[in-house]
Amino acid sequence: MMTTLQIFIELLKTLPKVSMVYILTALFSLPFGILGALAYTRKNSFVRTILSLYTWIFRGSPLMLQLLMFYYGLPLIKFAGYSITLGPYQAGILTFIINYTAYFIEIIRGGIDSIDVGQHEAAKVLGYNYWQKMIYIILPQALRRVLPSLGNEAISLIKDTSLIYVLSITEIMKRTKELANTYYIISPYICSALIYLLLSFCVDKIFKIIESKNKIRL
Repeated sequence: MMTTLQIFIELLKTLPKVSMVYILTALFSLPFGILGALAYTRKNSFVRTILSLYTWIFRGSPLMLQLLMFYYGLPLIKFAGYSITLGPYQAGILTFIINYTAYFIEIIRGGIDSIDVGQHEAAKVLGYNYWQKMIYIILPQALRRVLPSLGNEAISLIKDTSLIYVLSITEIMKRTKELANTYYIISPYICSALIYLLLSFCVDKIFKIIESKNKIRL
């Protein structure tokens, strides 16, 4: 029988795998989300239609279903006799990046749309082109406004990483169930909850610090 401390340490051993999924998702989905939001605001009807369809599909369908589709579904699709087969980590990370990019596009697009029209006019007077206006004037203000929403998504991502167990990846929840089923005790679930709460607290604290440093002072 394992002690509660031993169980806690055993669950912590799965953190590198969870951290890899988390970091790579954040590293790629946020820049893609910014680029997608900027592309959406260009008023190109074709691009807006494609982005709207993309965000509708990936925000409207369950993340678990998307994981299963990328891992188990893609190999079933054959094109010219070839199919795409991804490993569990590849499928998991790719799915998370695509899913969270859809959310970030909508969040950042909303932030850009909330900027007063006077800011756009001021940029025009200064002779800025579209990209200069967005990079130096509009986007910094928009990101400042959506920081709380980005923080919420960052915390949601911590919890969503538990879904990669459906790809047979040994992460916190999968190991928790294994230990609970082996020893018939509740402490693995308590330890797992504590780990998720600690991770969420750390991410929330980081965003609170960022928000305080970027707070508009009247």
